Amino acid sequence: MKKSDTTAQFKAKLLRPINASADAPWAFVVLPQDASAKLPRRGRTTVVGAINGHVFQARLEPDGQLSHWLRVGQELLDAAESTYGDIVDFEIMPAEQEPEPEVPSDLQEALAAAPEAHSVWEATTTIARLDWIHWITSAKQPKTRVKRIDDACRMLASGKRRVCCFDPSGYYSKAFRAPKAVN
Repeated sequence: MKKSDTTAQFKAKLLRPINASADAPWAFVVLPQDASAKLPRRGRTTVVGAINGHVFQARLEPDGQLSHWLRVGQELLDAAESTYGDIVDFEIMPAEQEPEPEVPSDLQEALAAAPEAHSVWEATTTIARLDWIHWITSAKQPKTRVKRIDDACRMLASGKRRVCCFDPSGYYSKAFRAPKAVN
């Protein structure tokens, strides 16, 4: 990893989420606020990092407290020779370029059915598309998700490139949180 003023190094405890299943275990870590402050945005953002020296790339999620949390899958846990409760060394920095987000199939179908919306969607930035997807997928109820997809297509078709009234950090709306950890 290249050193720069956006590189953050810290130690953190790997936490076990309450909702982790036995067949697909994973851990998570909440970034210290000073490490998160070096990132380009408070919402979802992609980082290149290392855990105990093992390199990875991952998308961080906002924690609603002006920081981020990182999901650490079993493969990365194994590579880092770590498990729940271990204190591990992290080094992270923003990815040079935000990768294109995966567009959920229901949004893809809606955009395909709305050529004007699709045209504006294609003309937006990767970050804007990431925020649209985040807004849609953060809906807690299926009917809210459907409404947000309809609203997104309508707003995009009218030329709106950014989702309005959406706090991607969760700080003001308290929409996002890190998982709850097993004590």
